[in-house]
Amino acid sequence: MTPERFPPFDPHPLLRNAHAQTIFASYVRPARIHYQARRHEVRVRDGDTIVLHDDCPTNWKEGDRVVLMVPGLGGWHQSPFMPRIAAKLNAAGFRTFRMDLRGFGVGYRLARLPGHAGRSEDSTAAVRKIAELSPHSPVTAIGFSMGGNIVLKMLGEIGDAPLGKLDSCIAVAPPIDLLNCSMHMLRPWNRMYSRFLVLALLKQVKRHQPFVEEVRRLALKPRPKTLLEFDDRFTAPLGGFVDAYDYYTRSSSAPLMHNIARRTLVITAADDPLIPVSIFDDLALSSSTTLVITERGGHLGYVGRSGVDPDHRWLDWRIVDWIDWHDQRAMNQCGSLARRE
Repeated sequence: MTPERFPPFDPHPLLRNAHAQTIFASYVRPARIHYQARRHEVRVRDGDTIVLHDDCPTNWKEGDRVVLMVPGLGGWHQSPFMPRIAAKLNAAGFRTFRMDLRGFGVGYRLARLPGHAGRSEDSTAAVRKIAELSPHSPVTAIGFSMGGNIVLKMLGEIGDAPLGKLDSCIAVAPPIDLLNCSMHMLRPWNRMYSRFLVLALLKQVKRHQPFVEEVRRLALKPRPKTLLEFDDRFTAPLGGFVDAYDYYTRSSSAPLMHNIARRTLVITAADDPLIPVSIFDDLALSSSTTLVITERGGHLGYVGRSGVDPDHRWLDWRIVDWIDWHDQRAMNQCGSLARRE
């Protein structure tokens, strides 16, 4: 289904507020989905290792489409939306690879360096690993929140150069202007998200043995109170940046998006409390990129009214619809080229 034919998002009557959508999506998990994925360790060029979780439906065959799923800040293969959306993609016949970001999930002991919003080399390594495992299958990359910035940055960096069989991308609520997003979370109504993220990140780095000495050296006491402060005192120095401003400037995907050559869909909500919609104003987009801005939805919320889709998860079904449409379109183009030859 093309974005022009997407049904409008109509929020659930009990979740019409952006904060309600965001909090519900973060804390309310779906029914537990039995884990049966195969794990693949992926070596990144700097020597670190990430982990992919491979869910392959029984009706999938070599040459069928594969989907790489990249989560947001502090995300892993079990982030609330990851197994839920992967299960729907599997049911539609697509093989999925869910990524654990550096230092999180199964790979938390395998990384020496922390993950951050500019780690496009990680998604690049993941696509190359998929090409080894399934060399004839086209690939769609999906990035959620920070993961959206990562995959958009990757696409902008490679332009029209080949990368496995990657041919398309979806980015949901991507923080394409990291400085603007970090400042946005300093506003009174949004500070709770900054505090929540900082607490989660501190908890993770303190249990991550390779970071222990760095945490002591960087003196994360008193505790950082905002994401900006955390990035300035931890993410930036460990990531090889001068400071948070340097990190945000060099890691944002917005300046690269005009260079994207693959078909790309960006979905964001105008009321997202973490991603200010203003960062999409006057954005130089390539002709292959479509931007969809919904009036409501919060941050990765999109819990809709019943009767539109098989369940309340509007975003899940738009992802499945768009990938199915793109896959059919790509197959038709391949068939047309084969007939000409």
